[in-house]
Amino acid sequence: MNIVFDIGNVLIAWDPHAAFRHAFDSDAEIDAFLMDADFYAWNLEQDRGRSRKEAVAAVPEAHVALMDGYFERFHLTIQDKICETWSLMERLRSKGHGIYGLTNFAADTWPVALRVHPQLGEAFEDVVVSGREGTVKPEREIYDLLCRRNKLSPSDCLLVDDSDANADGAGKAGWQAHHFTSPDALRRDLTERGLL
Repeated sequence: MNIVFDIGNVLIAWDPHAAFRHAFDSDAEIDAFLMDADFYAWNLEQDRGRSRKEAVAAVPEAHVALMDGYFERFHLTIQDKICETWSLMERLRSKGHGIYGLTNFAADTWPVALRVHPQLGEAFEDVVVSGREGTVKPEREIYDLLCRRNKLSPSDCLLVDDSDANADGAGKAGWQAHHFTSPDALRRDLTERGLL
């Protein structure tokens, strides 16, 4: 079996609030700002391949400084590894399973992730980064791309992803999927599947 790991909130905790705490007094204020700026939809377009320059140009003038600053402060949002998931990944590797990465990640910020967590550069037989490919989960093309590039059968791939929609997308592409909620739940599921 080939185990395909999402990265954000599966292997590395992603806390976008960390990029804005210098400018607000509370996470509640940051939440209000993120909603007003439609941050998550805006960020998804970078994951789809939009450049930093294009991203900043798309922001209303009132939010430009903070949203542009997100790129400068991105490293603060990905400081913490989810160590238990890494341990499970190594156990799977030791059992002979193929280990791959499939992540919605901007091309401009992926190199930052590799600097903060150099292990990401060595963890996978291959990693598909959406911002480099111009397609994002849960679009069918990105699942097919990983399989084509690595000559894998979809039925032999299991996606581990914290997004229910992305897990559903994997299922529609013929993959198996685990909707990640915690390392313990993942361990139980992998054990039940006979993979650990």
